[in-house]
Amino acid sequence: MSHFTRIKTKIVSLEHLKAALSDLGYTFQEGHQRVRGYGGQSTPVELRIPTSNEGYDLGFVREGEAYSLVADWYGIHDIKQEQFVQRLTQRYAYHAVRQQLDEQDFNLVEETTDDQQRIHLVLRRMA
Repeated sequence: MSHFTRIKTKIVSLEHLKAALSDLGYTFQEGHQRVRGYGGQSTPVELRIPTSNEGYDLGFVREGEAYSLVADWYGIHDIKQEQFVQRLTQRYAYHAVRQQLDEQDFNLVEETTDDQQRIHLVLRRMA
Protein backbone atom coordinates (compact mmCIF):
# COMPACT_ATOMS: atom_id res chain seq x y z
CA MET A 1 0.00 0.00 0.00
CA SER A 2 1.40 3.36 -1.02
CA HIS A 3 1.62 6.20 1.49
CA PHE A 4 2.61 8.86 -1.04
CA THR A 5 0.60 12.07 -0.96
CA ARG A 6 0.37 14.45 -3.91
CA ILE A 7 -0.34 18.08 -3.09
CA LYS A 8 -1.36 20.19 -6.05
CA THR A 9 0.31 23.60 -6.12
CA LYS A 10 0.16 26.69 -8.29
CA ILE A 11 3.90 26.45 -8.90
CA VAL A 12 4.52 26.61 -12.65
CA SER A 13 8.12 27.86 -12.90
CA LEU A 14 10.88 25.38 -12.13
CA GLU A 15 13.37 28.27 -11.95
CA HIS A 16 11.38 30.04 -9.21
CA LEU A 17 10.78 26.74 -7.39
CA LYS A 18 14.51 26.03 -7.25
CA ALA A 19 15.22 29.58 -6.04
CA ALA A 20 12.59 29.24 -3.31
CA LEU A 21 14.00 25.89 -2.15
CA SER A 22 17.50 27.36 -2.05
CA ASP A 23 16.23 30.33 -0.01
CA LEU A 24 14.81 27.88 2.53
CA GLY A 25 18.10 25.97 2.73
CA TYR A 26 17.06 22.81 0.89
CA THR A 27 19.32 20.96 -1.50
CA PHE A 28 17.78 19.14 -4.44
CA GLN A 29 18.57 16.94 -7.41
CA GLU A 30 16.99 17.52 -10.82
CA GLY A 31 16.18 15.20 -13.66
CA HIS A 32 14.78 11.69 -13.56
CA GLN A 33 14.66 11.15 -9.80
CA ARG A 34 12.68 8.99 -7.41
CA VAL A 35 11.39 9.89 -3.95
CA ARG A 36 11.51 7.17 -1.37
CA GLY A 37 8.88 6.26 1.17
CA TYR A 38 7.52 3.54 3.43
CA GLY A 39 8.87 0.05 2.91
CA GLY A 40 11.35 1.14 0.26
CA GLN A 41 8.62 2.18 -2.15
CA SER A 42 9.46 4.97 -4.57
CA THR A 43 7.78 7.10 -7.18
CA PRO A 44 9.23 9.17 -10.05
CA VAL A 45 9.66 12.94 -9.73
CA GLU A 46 11.50 15.68 -11.60
CA LEU A 47 13.04 17.30 -8.53
CA ARG A 48 14.02 15.38 -5.39
CA ILE A 49 14.76 16.90 -1.98
CA PRO A 50 16.55 14.55 0.41
CA THR A 51 15.48 14.83 4.05
CA SER A 52 17.18 13.86 7.28
CA ASN A 53 14.58 11.09 7.65
CA GLU A 54 16.33 7.97 6.41
CA GLY A 55 14.55 6.48 3.39
CA TYR A 56 12.14 9.40 2.92
CA ASP A 57 12.34 12.27 0.43
CA LEU A 58 10.24 15.15 -0.86
CA GLY A 59 9.76 15.69 -4.57
CA PHE A 60 8.05 17.66 -7.27
CA VAL A 61 6.48 16.32 -10.44
CA ARG A 62 4.88 18.30 -13.25
CA GLU A 63 1.20 17.49 -13.64
CA GLY A 64 -0.38 19.54 -16.40
CA GLU A 65 0.54 23.20 -16.06
CA ALA A 66 1.79 23.07 -12.46
CA TYR A 67 3.97 21.03 -10.12
CA SER A 68 2.68 18.75 -7.38
CA LEU A 69 4.54 18.06 -4.15
CA VAL A 70 5.02 14.32 -3.62
CA ALA A 71 6.03 12.79 -0.30
CA ASP A 72 5.32 10.00 2.12
CA TRP A 73 4.72 12.27 5.12
CA TYR A 74 4.30 9.22 7.36
CA GLY A 75 8.08 8.96 7.75
CA ILE A 76 9.01 12.65 7.66
CA HIS A 77 9.17 13.87 11.23
CA ASP A 78 11.22 17.07 11.12
CA ILE A 79 9.32 18.89 8.38
CA LYS A 80 5.72 19.90 8.98
CA GLN A 81 3.75 19.59 5.74
CA GLU A 82 1.56 22.68 6.12
CA GLN A 83 4.42 24.90 7.25
CA PHE A 84 6.68 23.65 4.44
CA VAL A 85 4.05 24.34 1.77
CA GLN A 86 3.27 27.78 3.21
CA ARG A 87 6.92 28.89 3.41
CA LEU A 88 7.72 27.47 -0.04
CA THR A 89 4.70 29.17 -1.59
CA GLN A 90 5.73 32.51 -0.07
CA ARG A 91 9.31 32.27 -1.36
CA TYR A 92 8.09 31.08 -4.77
CA ALA A 93 5.70 34.05 -5.03
CA TYR A 94 8.52 36.38 -3.97
CA HIS A 95 10.72 35.25 -6.87
CA ALA A 96 7.83 35.35 -9.37
CA VAL A 97 6.89 38.88 -8.31
CA ARG A 98 10.50 40.08 -8.35
CA GLN A 99 10.88 38.81 -11.93
CA GLN A 100 7.71 40.60 -13.01
CA LEU A 101 8.83 43.83 -11.33
CA ASP A 102 12.28 43.61 -12.94
CA GLU A 103 10.64 43.15 -16.34
CA GLN A 104 8.61 46.32 -15.70
CA ASP A 105 11.78 48.28 -14.80
CA PHE A 106 11.08 48.62 -11.09
CA ASN A 107 14.09 48.91 -8.77
CA LEU A 108 14.04 47.50 -5.26
CA VAL A 109 14.70 50.28 -2.77
CA GLU A 110 14.01 48.43 0.47
CA GLU A 111 12.90 45.00 1.61
CA THR A 112 11.74 44.15 5.13
CA THR A 113 10.03 41.22 6.81
CA ASP A 114 7.65 41.91 9.70
CA ASP A 115 6.95 39.86 12.84
CA GLN A 116 4.32 37.84 11.01
CA GLN A 117 6.80 36.94 8.23
CA ARG A 118 5.12 39.21 5.68
CA ILE A 119 7.55 40.63 3.14
CA HIS A 120 7.32 44.33 2.35
CA LEU A 121 8.98 45.73 -0.76
CA VAL A 122 9.58 49.40 -1.50
CA LEU A 123 10.06 49.94 -5.21
CA ARG A 124 10.95 52.75 -7.54
CA ARG A 125 10.54 53.13 -11.26
CA MET A 126 12.22 55.90 -13.12
CA ALA A 127 10.13 57.54 -15.82
